[in-house]
Amino acid sequence: MSSETYNIPRLELRGSPYEVGQLHGKRLAAQILDQLAIYRELFQEACKFDWAHVRTVAAEFRATIGQLVPHLLQEMEGIADGLCAYADEHGRRVDVLDIVALNARSEIALGQWDDGCTSLAWRFRDSAGSGFERQLLGQNWDWRVGVGKNLAMVSIEQDGKPKIWMVTEPGIVGKIGFNSSSVGVLLNAIRARPISTSLLPIHCLLRISLENESVDSAITAIEKLGGAASSQHILIADTRKARGLELSPRGGVYLPENSNGIVIHTNHFLENRLVDEPPWLSGSPVRLERAKAICGELIRELGDDHFAGDTIDAKLLRARFFSDTFNTPQAICCSPDPTRAAEIQTLFNIVMTFQEGSRPSAEVVFGKPGSGDESEVFSMPW
Repeated sequence: MSSETYNIPRLELRGSPYEVGQLHGKRLAAQILDQLAIYRELFQEACKFDWAHVRTVAAEFRATIGQLVPHLLQEMEGIADGLCAYADEHGRRVDVLDIVALNARSEIALGQWDDGCTSLAWRFRDSAGSGFERQLLGQNWDWRVGVGKNLAMVSIEQDGKPKIWMVTEPGIVGKIGFNSSSVGVLLNAIRARPISTSLLPIHCLLRISLENESVDSAITAIEKLGGAASSQHILIADTRKARGLELSPRGGVYLPENSNGIVIHTNHFLENRLVDEPPWLSGSPVRLERAKAICGELIRELGDDHFAGDTIDAKLLRARFFSDTFNTPQAICCSPDPTRAAEIQTLFNIVMTFQEGSRPSAEVVFGKPGSGDESEVFSMPW
C-alpha cells in the first residue's frame, strides 16, 4: 500500500493537555471512529471480549491513569470531547472510556495480540577519537493492515516540556517517535503474563519517556511511576546511550549496548525472566539473529569507514536492514502470512538520527521499505 493510499495527516498540537486532546479528537475524528471499530472487532476475534467488557477494564485503567499521570487522562478526555459531534458505528457517543481502551489495548487484550516488530539502536563513535557521536534509532512497525490507513504524524508542544514528534494511531497519546531533546522511543510487543490494572499502560509510558530530556531521566520517571502494566520492550536512546527496557508488572531489566554500540530487539524477552512468557511468535528469534547478522555484515564491509561521517544512515538501513525478507513472511520486513487469519505486515518504517549539537530528525516510510510501497519519504520535523 502506497503512502498516497495512506494519506497521512500531519497534526501540530499545542496548549494544555485537554486542549491538545480536543484538537486531536476533532482533527482525527474519522480515523478514531474507524480505530474503535477495528479494535472492537479485534477484541471479539482474538480475546472473545465484547466492548462492554473492554470498557469495564478500561475503567480500572482510567482510575490508574488519573492517579499517576492526570495530565494524560485530561488529554484523553479532550480527545473524547473532540469527538462529541460524532457517534460510533452503533450510534453511541464516544466517551473517555473508549479512548482509554485504545490507549490500554495491549493490556486489556491480556497479551493476546499477534503483532511483531524489529527495532535497532546503533551509536557511532569516531574511530579517530574526535568525540563525534551519532545515534540511529529505527524500527519496522508491524500490525493489522487495516490500521495503516489511519496512521498519523503528530507534534505536541506543551509548556515546560520538550517538543514531541510521533507516528501514532489516532486516539493514542504516546507512540513511536522522539523529542527536541533527542530522546527517542521504539516499541516491541511481548506476549506474557501477568497484567496489572494498577500500573500504567505501555502507551502512557512511551509518552512519559518522550516528556523527558535523557534516557536516564526517562528511566527514573518510569520507575517512580511503578513500571508497566504489561510486558513490553521500549528501546530508548539519546545522543549518548541506548537502553532496551524489558518492562513488566514484576519488574524491568535494562539491556545495554554491545561493544559495537548496538541494541537489537524483536518480540521476546532476552533477559527478563520475571514473567510467564510462553513461546508464541516463531519468527522472533529468527529475526533477532538475522538482524545481528546484517549489522555484522555492514561492519565487515565498511570497516573503519562505518564510523566516519554519515556512511550508515537511514537510507542505507532501509535498503540493507529494514527491507530484509529472510524467513518471510515473519521477516524483518513483514508480509501477511497466508496460513494465518490475521493480515499483518510492516505498516511503516522510521529511522531517527540524533547528534550532539544538531537538531534531531527522522525519516518515515509508510508501507514496506524496499517493496515499492515507499513512494515518499516523510521527514520529521516537517
